[in-house]
Parts: sequence; C-alpha cells; structure tokens
Amino acid sequence: MSTLLISHPACLNHLTPPGHPERPDRLRAVERALEDERFQLLARELAPMAEAELIALAHPIDYVEMIRQASPSEGMVAIDADTSMSPGSFEAALRGAGGAVMAVDEVMNGRTANAFVATRPPGHHAETAKPMGFCFFNNVAIAARYAQKKYGAERAAIVDFDVHHGNGTQDIFWSDQSVLYCSTHEMPLYPGTGAITERGKFNTIVNAPLRAGDGGDQFREAMDVAILPRLRAFKPDILIISAGFDAHTRDPLANLNLVEADFAWVTQKLMEVADACCGGRVVSVMEGGYDLQGLARSVAAHVTTLMRG
Repeated sequence: MSTLLISHPACLNHLTPPGHPERPDRLRAVERALEDERFQLLARELAPMAEAELIALAHPIDYVEMIRQASPSEGMVAIDADTSMSPGSFEAALRGAGGAVMAVDEVMNGRTANAFVATRPPGHHAETAKPMGFCFFNNVAIAARYAQKKYGAERAAIVDFDVHHGNGTQDIFWSDQSVLYCSTHEMPLYPGTGAITERGKFNTIVNAPLRAGDGGDQFREAMDVAILPRLRAFKPDILIISAGFDAHTRDPLANLNLVEADFAWVTQKLMEVADACCGGRVVSVMEGGYDLQGLARSVAAHVTTLMRG
C-alpha cells in the first residue's frame, strides 16, 4: 500500500484580502514541492465536496447553512477580523471536509496505508458553531466523527502540531471521552487557549504549550513526555493529524524554531504509535504554514516520511 495525496484545484479559488497570510500561493507551493521526482509513486485523488450531513457530524446543520448563506456571489465579505469569504470559499471549505472524509474511507478500508489532505482553508480553529482564525469547518473533527459513525471506531485520536492551538477541535471534543485531542503550540499566542490546565471533562485534552524561541529539542521533549505516552495508553482506532507547519523557524506568524527534520521526526513517531495501536491508520490534514519555502519543505518532509510507512 502507498500513501494517498488528496487535494483539489478548487481550493485555489478561496481568495483572501491582499497581504493575507492564508493565500492560494500556499497550496501552489505545496503542489510544486510534491511534483518532485521522489513523489512519483504518490497516489493522488481529487477531494470531493462534503455533503452538509457529513459536516453536521461536528457542526450544527444550521451553522453549515449560515456559512453557505454568507458566501458572496462576487467580491469579498469579512466573517471576522481575519476570516473572509470570496465566491470560491464555500466550495473550497467543502472540498477540505470532503477530502478528510475520503481519507478516512481509504485508510479504514485498507486501500491506502495513510493519507495527506492538502487543502485550504484550514480548519482547526472552527469551533462547534463559530468560524474564526481563517477556518470555517473543522476538517479533523469531521473526520474523527465520521470514522466513528461509519466504521465504528470506538476511539479516535487527533494530534495537532500547528503553532497555534486548535481551540475549535478542543471545543468540539471537550466533553467527548471517545476522542483524545493532543496539541503542541506556542503560548501565549493566538487564539489564547491551550493551557496545560485545560484537560476536558474526561481528561481527554492534552495540551503541551511551548514558549517563543523554543526549537526542536523542546518540541520533541513535549511529544515524548506529554503526548506520545497518552496516545499509546489511549490506543486509538485511527490517528488523525492536524498538520500545521507554522512552527517552522521561517514562519512570520509565530516564534518557534522547528525545521524540516522535526516534522519528519514527529511524523515517524506518530506512525509508530499508529502501527502499534490501529494498523497504521493515519489521516493527516494540512492546517497552517505561512512561509512558502518553510511550508513546502516541511510538507515534503512529512509526506516523505508517510511514504516510508
């Protein structure tokens, strides 16, 4: 079995204001990186659009309709201070959720060893009924709930190494003992959540915040001490990654100093947990990463490691 790449050109049609960090060039940079010869054996599929009832696994159906109605027919509308919609944004968001669901299907059915979903906009800041932080639908949350509903996965684990805390994912699963959410992130930093003391109703939230200036050593220690042991003890039936690459040292929106080797290392460690607990079933969904070179190189390291699985 191989690694599956899921993406869609419609994700380029989500336009943001001039100078906005979450821009179409992010996906173009990733696509160029994955055109390299070493990725010639990478299986590739187009992300479908998720039906509303699939998104409603993690969000109220009237919230989905609210986002649809907010979508402009021309120009651009501001959803909050840093989240906006263009005419192509709603389809792009549907493709992101649909790509995550497709990845679950392919991995759970054993058609691929693991999958990487390269779509935008990202999703982990989207709360149960609130878009924010460039995000509309929480793709990893939808994927986890879908794996549970469609395939009877009793326990799903989500590991988030984006530099910003996934407040949306934490919000959605705060009172859900069947989903373990683990996050490394810089703190203090947007969105202001993610303290060690935030543990969820059933102690299934694991936050391992890092400080500005921290690098690979501190990141690896946080994973080794706080997160990997909890993952092994939880024994998930599927492992989902919120793969944000904005903890890279080049990224303009934060102050951590990870490099490509750190992303390769954490990918390998998470795959080892998945091999031990859930038959290697890993679904990785792209989140942040705003320096184009840092993003492209980090995604390449991440996917190369997935392919070695």
